[in-house]
Amino acid sequence: MKLSSETENLFTVLRQSAKPKPVSAIERLIGDAPDRDLCRINALAFAAKHKLNEEDVIAAFLHGARLGIFDMSWNILCSACGGVLDSGATLKTVKQAEYRCVLCAENCEPTLDEIVEVTFTISPRVRKIAAHDPGTLPFIEYYRQVFWSSGVDLPDDEALAKWIKETTLDSLELSAGEKAVLSLQLPEGYAIVFDPVLHMSQHIEVTGKPARESQSLSFVMTRDHAPSGTVPMRPGPLRITLENRLNVRTLPAIWIVSDKVHELVGKRRPFVTAKRLLTNQTFRDIYRTDTLDVDQRLKITSLSFLFTDLKGSTELYERVGDLVAYDLVRAHFRIL
Repeated sequence: MKLSSETENLFTVLRQSAKPKPVSAIERLIGDAPDRDLCRINALAFAAKHKLNEEDVIAAFLHGARLGIFDMSWNILCSACGGVLDSGATLKTVKQAEYRCVLCAENCEPTLDEIVEVTFTISPRVRKIAAHDPGTLPFIEYYRQVFWSSGVDLPDDEALAKWIKETTLDSLELSAGEKAVLSLQLPEGYAIVFDPVLHMSQHIEVTGKPARESQSLSFVMTRDHAPSGTVPMRPGPLRITLENRLNVRTLPAIWIVSDKVHELVGKRRPFVTAKRLLTNQTFRDIYRTDTLDVDQRLKITSLSFLFTDLKGSTELYERVGDLVAYDLVRAHFRIL
């Protein structure tokens, strides 16, 4: 794919700010890669794939975001399944003290060095990709590009399709206002009706003697849905009514919770955390203090403090005067 003259001009500017090797790799990515590789790019995985220095790659993506080549997103993750619970253009959008993953039925605190990831998606002004309109993505691609984070190490298409076939009883696409009825067989164990678009779920505990007659369950998708508990059901036939009362497409599926699910989402790879970006010098140079609001309460699990002392600073002020001494102190902090 040939880049537009506008994009080529942006890369000319980018080469003046970032190292040449990562810039060349990014330029090839934009020109040749499939759409999915340009959605929520994991900068560390990109560096590993191209055998590049991680800090140089992060700096190149940051400068690319500054120029409008990429859109940067801060994603809140579920530590259990790796799903993206919320996403914003800046860290200031992370306002909640706790986020809930309805798939895992777990609460997650936004911890800067564990479950807040930073990714980069190609800007539509540079190249239009399917993920810019998530409502057009097929079921598997929606999970791959939108639901799961860049830290989940997903397999290739064939293996992922096989995994979904083995772990779902059924799935479908419901257009705005559409209603459908599915008939299926519930196996003993634990099942979850889940829609990744709304992050809406219904957990089902399947125990007891097999049912002879068909059981019924209703799953109505709305914006203002209240969290629900676990519904007890028996193994056997189930007639489930799924209704989409929204003006967007939804992708409900009935998942069977098993070791296969845990094995897939348990395969992780490193990603750029919020903590790493906040301590990155390029990020600090570009964005300075425009990152956090004073009322934000974000956790961090590891932090290092560095204490320094200017030996003889009092005598320094007396010897060279306040203005010169102050400049020397500021130079000290710039070096730090």
